[in-house]
Amino acid sequence: MMNLKCPGCASDEMRVSFFHGQEVDSCTACGGIWFDSGELNAALSAADNGNDSVGIENSLGCYKGPSQKSCVHCDEVLHHYHLMDDFHVEIDICHSCTGVWIDEHEREKVVQSPQIHAALEELNKKVNLKTWLFQFLMQMPMEYNLKPKSTPWVTYTLIAINTFIFIATVLQPNATEWIYDTFALKPVDLVQGQHVTGLVSHMFMHGGWMHLIGNMYFLYVVGDNLEDALGHSRFLTMYLICGFAAAAGHIISDPSSSIYMVGASGAIAGLFGMYLLWFRHASLTFMFIIYQKKLSPMAFFAIWLLMNLAGAYFGGGGVAYWAHIGGFVAGLSIGLVLKKQVMRDNPILSMLNSDELKVAR
Repeated sequence: MMNLKCPGCASDEMRVSFFHGQEVDSCTACGGIWFDSGELNAALSAADNGNDSVGIENSLGCYKGPSQKSCVHCDEVLHHYHLMDDFHVEIDICHSCTGVWIDEHEREKVVQSPQIHAALEELNKKVNLKTWLFQFLMQMPMEYNLKPKSTPWVTYTLIAINTFIFIATVLQPNATEWIYDTFALKPVDLVQGQHVTGLVSHMFMHGGWMHLIGNMYFLYVVGDNLEDALGHSRFLTMYLICGFAAAAGHIISDPSSSIYMVGASGAIAGLFGMYLLWFRHASLTFMFIIYQKKLSPMAFFAIWLLMNLAGAYFGGGGVAYWAHIGGFVAGLSIGLVLKKQVMRDNPILSMLNSDELKVAR
């Protein structure tokens, strides 16, 4: 039997192999795979990708024109198609025999395309009256992102601890002054080596119900995805590091201050930095008076950062702006350092960070 000619590298190194239960023709030189009509659907249906009835050959994305490759069987010119409308991985199709050619670097993206499709359905959901009412009344953004694979126990525990401590403080009004003296962070004390435990304990205290609710909401919004990507123990470690960085930012900005600082805002600001680097295709809604718009994390947190920089410059308001900025910078730094490892440990997240993914906003 005559050897088939590889569409990818034009070699004669095509050999029969098995791909997720299907007998296919693969090139031992460039690693590309040829699927006869129906074989790609069957292989993807057998693969571990969340869908056992894949029909992707019949629902490809937009046509991108003829390619420079030729069919292994009928020698017709192949044609480029996007794998899906919102996932611009290009595969090659023969219009004559409906065979499919996939280059090696496209293989895993194609195999996991059902998971990508499911993720895009979450990411591309449109804002509606329900989300508008929630944001208008609560002044909190709505998130459009992946559902975590594992239960975010650390995030839930942090929310529970913060809430418990706040309620316990409210129920002991006569002890409020002692609680703040003992557990809040006061820069002048830290500089003098006093009340060092405040570096940790201040992260679990809040000055009012809205302070608590706002912080816990944002912790819930970004924390579950980050904990899923990092793992429980490493997520907690990064959270605390960001909290320490936030405290450092506040102390450096005014080391002689005797004003108490409390709240998880700085640690959560650090989570913002990691989130925008690792979940850039997520969306957060921003409300311009009454107009609600989905924004990328980059755009959303750029607005947030500008507000904090303006607050730090003009001062006032009783807000520890430099703590927010310090935590955010720490989160960005951690996000950059760990990005390659996080993407390697979370291949679907890595694919969702590719430029081939197109998200509707």
